[in-house]
Amino acid sequence: MPAITSGKVLVTGANGYIAVWVVKTLLDQGFSVRGTVRSESKAADVRKIFKSYGDKFEVVVVEDITKDGAFDEAVKGVDAIEHTASPFHFKAIEPDELIIPAVHGTTGILKSAQKHGTSVKRVVVTSSCASVLTPSTEPHVFSEADWNEASLQEVREKGRDATPQGKYRASKTLAERAAWQFYEENKANLKWDLVVLNPPFVFGPAIHAVDKPENLNESARDWYFNVVKGKLDKEALVNFGSSYVDVRDLALAHALALQKPDVAGERIIISAGPWKWQDFVSIAHRLDSHLPAGNTSYDPQKTVHLVRYAPDKERRLLGIKFRTMEETTKDTLEDFKARGWL
Repeated sequence: MPAITSGKVLVTGANGYIAVWVVKTLLDQGFSVRGTVRSESKAADVRKIFKSYGDKFEVVVVEDITKDGAFDEAVKGVDAIEHTASPFHFKAIEPDELIIPAVHGTTGILKSAQKHGTSVKRVVVTSSCASVLTPSTEPHVFSEADWNEASLQEVREKGRDATPQGKYRASKTLAERAAWQFYEENKANLKWDLVVLNPPFVFGPAIHAVDKPENLNESARDWYFNVVKGKLDKEALVNFGSSYVDVRDLALAHALALQKPDVAGERIIISAGPWKWQDFVSIAHRLDSHLPAGNTSYDPQKTVHLVRYAPDKERRLLGIKFRTMEETTKDTLEDFKARGWL
């Protein structure tokens, strides 16, 4: 498929932490954007954010993304789709509370694009490294060839007694698998191709409406309470970590995924590298001595990162110059200050 360098892009879940940055990045690059949100009040919020872009931005309400044909109208007249809408929280009791909207939302938009997206050339789905990694007590480098079978097994065996992380990871794995299955089964008759992006933990400043830190999305909320409020004990600070990407770099990846012809049919991990909570705590304390110092015995040179992701495919296909932990920390603290949370 040819690269998409102009035209109108549909962004689902446009009021979300990642999606708002995707919308902004696309608008700044000259695209028009149609966003979907679940309610009129959320529509009003995003209209306010993007007011200065005039008629380049429009928003439509899709109340229930699990309904058949939910996106049928939204996909009409767009050149590409960025599907970011999917539940991300650890409050589900039954696994299906996460799995059904994740899977149906993803397959639903692909079906709508197949039937009614006559001008669509590419669909980019935001998946997650949750569908890539298998939790382990030994260091491991994961790649796009890996799938999280462990969380699927956990949910199959334990149901509602599975861990909150297990339920979430299973929902992302099943949704991504369903997307690839739909694409492979229908590829011969589709006018568009599929790209899937898999970020790990996403950190960085927010630009959407959030009234208090408790209402930030999961990863940004953890960052606030662990880095700013010192919620974790000294052992957890130096032992818990994963890999991360700045939300603005992930948004850029979404834009590049439309513009690069070679990414068609690819699954791409978008990761800036590994971290432990103490890495962010140390940087934040250096920038603002009022913030907690955490575990000062931590040596980043000696720490063992259990989860790393192979960067080869992203470098080859997208080549993003990722923001450092210092840049992400500085800009996030400035955002919190501007919101009166520091």
